[in-house]
Amino acid sequence: MTEQIMGLVTGIIFGFLLQKGRVLRFEKQIGAMQLKDMTILKFMLSAILVGSVGLHILQDMGIISFSHKPMNAGAIILGGILFGCGWAVMGYCPGTSVGALGEGRWHAAFAIIGMIIGAAIYAELYPFFSRTVLAWKDFGKIGLPEVLGINHWIVIPLFWAAVIGVFVFFEKKRL
Repeated sequence: MTEQIMGLVTGIIFGFLLQKGRVLRFEKQIGAMQLKDMTILKFMLSAILVGSVGLHILQDMGIISFSHKPMNAGAIILGGILFGCGWAVMGYCPGTSVGALGEGRWHAAFAIIGMIIGAAIYAELYPFFSRTVLAWKDFGKIGLPEVLGINHWIVIPLFWAAVIGVFVFFEKKRL
C-alpha cells in the first residue's frame, strides 16, 4: 500500500510541476513538434538530470535496484512511431494529456481514450508482435554505462555537461 501512496504523491507533484512549467499548454506541445519552443524538452531534460543523480545515489546506497528492460530494436522503433503519431495527432503525450484533463481541457480525454484503446489493441496483437517486430535485435538489459564500459558517475557528469550545453544553445536561439 505504501508504494501506491508514494506513487500517488509523486504523480500529484509531477502533475503540479507539469502545470507550473506550462508544458501542458497545447501551444507548447505544437511549438515542440515544430522545433520552435523547447520548453518541454528543457523540462524533461531537467527532470532527467535531477533523477539520474537521485536514482543512482539511491542505487549506490542499496535502497533501490534497477531492473532494465531489454533493449529491443523492434520495440523501440514501433513504440517511437506509435508515440510520435499519437503526440502529433492529439498534441499531447501521455503525461501531459492527463495533466491537461486535470486542468479542465476536456479534449484531452480523447487522447486518454485513444491510449487506452491503443493499449488494448496492442495487448490483443502482442502474440503477433512477439513473433515479428519484437523478435528483432535484442541487445539485452543494458544501460549507457554498460555499453561504454565505465562507471555511471563518469557518464552522469558528462551527460550534465552536454545537456547544459544544449540549454545554453536553446537560450541563445531563444527556444
